Amino acid sequence: MHGQAWLRAPSPTMADACELTFMDRAPIAMDAAMAQHAAYAGALAAAGLAVEVLPALDGHADCAFIEDCLVLVPEARLAVACRPGAASRQGEVASAVAALGPGWYHAAIAAPGALEGGDVLRIGQRLYVGRTTRTNEAGIAQLAALVAPHGLEVVAVPVRGSLHLKTAVTALAPGLLVGNRGWLDPAPFGAAEWIETHADEPFAGNTLSAGGRVILPAEHRHMAAAIAARGFTVVPVEIGEFAKAEAGVTCLSVLAA
Repeated sequence: MHGQAWLRAPSPTMADACELTFMDRAPIAMDAAMAQHAAYAGALAAAGLAVEVLPALDGHADCAFIEDCLVLVPEARLAVACRPGAASRQGEVASAVAALGPGWYHAAIAAPGALEGGDVLRIGQRLYVGRTTRTNEAGIAQLAALVAPHGLEVVAVPVRGSLHLKTAVTALAPGLLVGNRGWLDPAPFGAAEWIETHADEPFAGNTLSAGGRVILPAEHRHMAAAIAARGFTVVPVEIGEFAKAEAGVTCLSVLAA
């Protein structure tokens, strides 16, 4: 096994009540969303992860996007409970923490801090944290204080064009990023090499590396080809119904690898 993944089943209210910031509401076919979620879970299992799918939470339309609830530092067994910037999502966190089971040290982001896991991108010993509509300076400072004893540094990244940092950028390897630099300030990433998103695929910077594979939405064919050309194994998945809820492949899971 290459680690563990926690997922949460989609809420039947996602179609009508999911939070939207940069996108207009579009019809979501929940039967298709459920099938896509199952296939996504299968892709993680095929990558060697032990997959646990938690039940949907009543009254929480965005509960499938479990990534926003937790930041894990697996080598220290540290679990940081986030405080989502969207108030409607704050009730999702406790059950996500409980699902981890024993053996984790728990910490939490407290008011006035706001932090969502979709804004936290780990590369080596550094956590890049997006400053967005969902994550604020107080949340970033609290996270920095919590992870510093474990040798991790936090670097804030201003994000201007997307919901979360990882909507705009993810890492294939240290020093090799994929992303849409028009949606963030790339300066904090220094001299890293970028694979730029194609003009027809502005959301293609969101990829998920697991078990030596790179999982990404099937619709991002230009990015898939560019990543494969670098020698990576690419696994396309259909998540189009979740994309209508402003989500990508990282949003749907929390990984401890």
